[in-house]
Amino acid sequence: MERILVCGGAGYIGSHMVRRLLDEGFDVTVFDSFETGHREAVPRGVEVFEGTLNDPGDVRRALKAKSFDAVFHFAARIQVGESVGHPSLYYGNNVAGTLNLLRAMVERGIGKFVFSSSAAVYGTPLEIPIREDHPLAPINPYGWTKRMVEQILADFWRAYGLASVSLRYFNACGADPQGRIGESHDPETHLIPNILKSALSKSPGPVTVFGDDYPTPDGTCVRDYVHVCDLAEAHLNALESIWNAPGARAYNLGNGLGFSVKEVLAAAERVLGMNIGYRVAPRREGDPAYLVADSTLAMRELHWRPRFASLEEILETALRWHRRPRY
Repeated sequence: MERILVCGGAGYIGSHMVRRLLDEGFDVTVFDSFETGHREAVPRGVEVFEGTLNDPGDVRRALKAKSFDAVFHFAARIQVGESVGHPSLYYGNNVAGTLNLLRAMVERGIGKFVFSSSAAVYGTPLEIPIREDHPLAPINPYGWTKRMVEQILADFWRAYGLASVSLRYFNACGADPQGRIGESHDPETHLIPNILKSALSKSPGPVTVFGDDYPTPDGTCVRDYVHVCDLAEAHLNALESIWNAPGARAYNLGNGLGFSVKEVLAAAERVLGMNIGYRVAPRREGDPAYLVADSTLAMRELHWRPRFASLEEILETALRWHRRPRY
């Protein structure tokens, strides 16, 4: 039985990964600071180490717990706007913290690493859809932290033989189809949960749309929405690929379909059967107009294909989560 340490295993994507690994029979341990993660999202019986990547002692203590075969890393700060206003937090956690983790892995002889990267490494796209050979030119500190870690991973493979796969997510969304866990951030900055929270509240208010003057068909940002369970599937496939062909590689993960903010609102209205009001606010700094993935490489080399291709289907899984009592 392979032993996996999941850093950030109490967060949104990490908690879905933990459940998928358990379903597949892996021995799973969670490392999380619980600064943004939820204890309730970790299944009973899973060993948990509370700590922060910024403390090398915490990291070493967790890695010494078992003879881990691989590490999955989801423990990053993720808010683009916050990264612009507080870059120190992002470079400290996402880069320096990850470096602490990688150093400790090398010390322990743990040679397999799956990293949550981001489409933010591309910056403003020069062409749509975006392929992996697109220039890497982040336009915000969050994107730069992901870009820097990808470079570190390439260097660690050459120097220490630490094999890795970086998965460049586009817009993660949806929830466990059984409604056990879902997306819950504080503050919540993602579109779909904010739409559903507004619509399901006792006094529904307008959803905030950041910018309606982008060079897109309806003036709002266009994004590629990929279901969180499809992301978990890709991580499993990435781990298998490391076993079969070690190296330091990166792959896009997206549906290859772009939906504008207004199109997401319209889909939510169809799923909910109600009108959803919105108000327009200024653009957020660091938001490109278009981000749509070409995931052909992941489909070919990781044998991955998203199962949740319909926006309505994705919304329905998220709605199931938001309608249930939750953490």
